Amino acid sequence: MNKISKRKGERLLVVGPSWVGDMVMTQSLLKLLRRQHPDASITVMAPSWCRALTDRMPEVDCGIESPFSHGELSLGKRLKFGRQLSGQFDVAYILPNSFKSALVPFFGGIRRRIGWQGELRDLLLTDCRKLDKKQYPRMVERFVALGSDPGEPLPDYDLPKLVTDSQQAEHVAARLGVTINGQVLAVCPGAEFGDAKQWPLEHYAKLCDLAVSSGWQIWILGSPNDREAGSQVLSAVAESNRSHCFNLTGRTSLTEAIDLLSLASATVTNDSGLMHIAAAVGSPLVALYGSSSHYFTPPLAERVKSLSTNIDCRPCFKRQCPLGHKRCLTEIAPVEVFESLRDLLLS
Repeated sequence: MNKISKRKGERLLVVGPSWVGDMVMTQSLLKLLRRQHPDASITVMAPSWCRALTDRMPEVDCGIESPFSHGELSLGKRLKFGRQLSGQFDVAYILPNSFKSALVPFFGGIRRRIGWQGELRDLLLTDCRKLDKKQYPRMVERFVALGSDPGEPLPDYDLPKLVTDSQQAEHVAARLGVTINGQVLAVCPGAEFGDAKQWPLEHYAKLCDLAVSSGWQIWILGSPNDREAGSQVLSAVAESNRSHCFNLTGRTSLTEAIDLLSLASATVTNDSGLMHIAAAVGSPLVALYGSSSHYFTPPLAERVKSLSTNIDCRPCFKRQCPLGHKRCLTEIAPVEVFESLRDLLLS
C-alpha cells in the first residue's frame, strides 16, 4: 500500500475501474474533483496495471494498488484491507457498480461513500444514487456526475489528458530499433474484451499496405496478449511493405506505449484501452466500433473519427458475435478507414 498524501484538505479516495479505457475516462472525474477541492488529497485505488495511467495524471496525489483479482470476493481479505485504510479518508467515490467494490470503503469506515445503485449494495453506501441512463448516456458522464450533489446538473468537465515524456519515447523507439521518420501510423489490433470488438486482422494488414504505399511507417502496438494478432497482421502485409512495419506488440510497457502513441502522426484502433490512451495523448484517431457503441464510450478527444456499420444487431455488447458473422466489423473496408484517416488529418 502506498503512502497517503499529507495535504491539509479533504482526503478523497476514488475506487477506480479495472479496465484501462475506463480508467482513462476516470480522469475527467479526477479533474473535476481537483477543481472543486484544490487543497484536497486525491488517492486512486485500482489494479496494478492502471498505475501507469494514474502516474500520468497530475490530479492524483497517491495510488493504492488493489490486491484483488478480477471477480475475487474474498470478504476476509477485503475486511483486513479496508481496516488498514481506517481514518485515512473522508470521502470515497466508488466507480464500479459491483457489490465487492464498495466493501473496502465500507470496512474502512469512510464517512461518505458515494456510488451508483447496483448489486444490492445500498447498505454499503451513504450516498447511493439511482442511475438514469437517459440522463447520463455516456460512461464518462456517469463518472463525472458522482462529483456533484444528487439532482444537480452535470457539471462541465475536462477531457482526459495524460502527461507524456517525449524524451523517454525517443529512447524507447531507439531501443526497439524504430526511427521516427516521416508520418507514423500506430495500429492497435488487440481487443482484450473479445473478438466482437476486433476489426479483422486481414483488414489491418490491407490498411498497412495502403498507408505504406502513401509513405507512412507503421507501428503495431499492443500488450503481450496481442503478440499473435500483431504477428498475423505483419505476415499478411505485402512482403515489399514489411520493412516499413514494426510489430511492437508485447515489447513495451503500458507507460512506454503511452509515450509512443504521443509521437504517432495518427492512430487506428478498435474500441480498446489503447484507443482511449491515444485520444488522451492527442493522437488523431480513427476508432472502429463493432459490438460496442461510440455513443456510450467514445474516444474523448477532438480529432477523432469513429466508424461503425448500421446493421440492426449492433451494438450487442457481446464478447463474441452471437450470430457468427461479425458483419458489424467485417463490412468496414480498409479503404474507407484510410480515407477517413486522410480526411481527419486534413481537417
